[in-house]
Amino acid sequence: MESIIEVRPLENYHIWIRFADNFDAKIDIRPYITTGISTKLLDVDYFNQVKIDEFGGITWQNGFDFCPNYLRELTAERQTV
Repeated sequence: MESIIEVRPLENYHIWIRFADNFDAKIDIRPYITTGISTKLLDVDYFNQVKIDEFGGITWQNGFDFCPNYLRELTAERQTV
């Protein structure tokens, strides 16, 4: 199982993450902010409160989250293109 050890919010709804194996990546979260609880992330101050959860993924206080394995898959797809 993958694990994120560091996360930083960036401009324009991007985040920077570092995995336990020191691989790092920049990910655009904006495509995932659509309806329901995700819309809270449109508030930049709220978006910037991203943190690592107890499972090594990333989350916001309202429960919107991303699994570290999914985030690693997203970054792997970009590396092969």
